[in-house]
Amino acid sequence: MRRSQIVESIDRALDGGTLQEPFSNEEFRASCPGFGLGTYNAFLWKHRKGNPDQKTEYFEKVGINKFRRIRGI
Repeated sequence: MRRSQIVESIDRALDGGTLQEPFSNEEFRASCPGFGLGTYNAFLWKHRKGNPDQKTEYFEKVGINKFRRIRGI
């Protein structure tokens, strides 16, 4: 299964040190430019652990608007 370009962009930013965990949607936006505003406002929440489509649990919510990447996916 091919991973999302958005997830790949977040992984590159984390690996490159331009994004630090835990991160907010604003930090995601600053580190991974080029996606639509709706992406920054919804992507982390939509793909968090416990979402209705459990096949796309890429992030763990660890605080108010703070997420960590679930690795190995």
